[in-house]
Amino acid sequence: MDILLSILALVGFIALTVGTGFFVAIEFALTGLERSSIENHVANKGDTRARNIQKAHNDLSFELSGAQLGITITTLATGYLAEPVLAQFFDPVLELFGLSDAAARPIALILAMVAATLLSMVYGELVPKNMAITDPLTAARITVGPVRIFNKIFKWFINSLNSTANWLVRKMGIEPADELASARSAQELGALVRNSAKHGGLDQSKAVMLDRSLKFGEATAEEFMTPRSTIEDLDVDDTVEDLLNLALATGHSRFPVTDGDLDATVGVVHVKEAFAVPRENRAKTSLRTLARPIPVVPASLDGDAVLNAVRSAGSQVVLVADEYGGTAGIVTIEDVVEEILGEVYDEHDDAEAERDYVQNGANWDVSGLVRVDDLPEKTGYFAPDGPYETLGGLIMATLGRIPRAGDIALLPQTERDSMDEFESGITGRWLARVTVMDERRVDRVYLTPITNEEAGQYA
Repeated sequence: MDILLSILALVGFIALTVGTGFFVAIEFALTGLERSSIENHVANKGDTRARNIQKAHNDLSFELSGAQLGITITTLATGYLAEPVLAQFFDPVLELFGLSDAAARPIALILAMVAATLLSMVYGELVPKNMAITDPLTAARITVGPVRIFNKIFKWFINSLNSTANWLVRKMGIEPADELASARSAQELGALVRNSAKHGGLDQSKAVMLDRSLKFGEATAEEFMTPRSTIEDLDVDDTVEDLLNLALATGHSRFPVTDGDLDATVGVVHVKEAFAVPRENRAKTSLRTLARPIPVVPASLDGDAVLNAVRSAGSQVVLVADEYGGTAGIVTIEDVVEEILGEVYDEHDDAEAERDYVQNGANWDVSGLVRVDDLPEKTGYFAPDGPYETLGGLIMATLGRIPRAGDIALLPQTERDSMDEFESGITGRWLARVTVMDERRVDRVYLTPITNEEAGQYA
């Protein structure tokens, strides 16, 4: 009779451990599944299990509470059944070591409790957890049926526990949620894209485009506009002939039309409008009559809103205003495309001369207009925070004056934070040599990494 009871107790221990595993698996499976993957599974399978997974995910708070209750009940019952049975195996062993029956019994119970806990933890919790994390959909399909039956039986008790917990949570100023948010932030999606590219799951060029697209919504008009100092514009008193000449010289097709300077922009003109004017009238037709209104957006406007403004503008050009009301630059459809796809060149562009970054071994030939927060990804140099946004501005701040071609500046060193794509620590020293100036603007810079010993010569 004792042997039969021991066998039944061991069978019960195994069954309860399996039950614990079911509750643990459904808990991790439901929290690891995305709503979109569940909807796709329902659309493809359409069976009872798929619909039960969807129902469980939609009522996540209740299902997780039921899983917690199930884990608690099965774990307690496992210990209650297993400890006396396992203790019977430890008693003879302890007596062989010379322990009396009175001393061996409590020690055997302690050892049995430890063994039962370890077995339950490994086979009832850790193994199902790892399986559910690895393949949550399969784990959910296996476990959802029995777990939902258990939850229906104990529905009243689970709801009462949930209500008590929600009341306490609300007292802490937190509103409980019945389901997980399936949306991911742009930063999380960007990290996923970079990680996929790093491990070969995504083509590098596609990963770059996806990463740029995700970052685009967080960028501002100021970050990808054509800055004021590089804008080619025409005056309202200029003629159609002047428009054609400037188009031939620059290769551009659209130009702001100003009344004195860019702060008094009256509109924008397209070169195709010149061909609607008879040849004999082009030298005497002013652009005042051809200029179309140009929308104005603030420099702080986010990328998505700027894209909508550019697309809505008939001229595909918008003017960017700074916080003081002055003109900071313009954004064209080409600027928007390049922010997502990278540099785009047509037959009028000098692709080599207009490239922002040209690598030469460990050195870089860089445009003075590149933003300092783009430098780490390309060159590895981290610029400190300061009253500048571009590499040219950083060099001006370092020199304390307007640079001249040939000037050399030792760029300031900065401690950088730990990032996914960079190791933490102190950056190397960098030397910047101004190679080309455009009046008072730094046009091209040659960056060279140097050692700390070499940096001492320029300090």
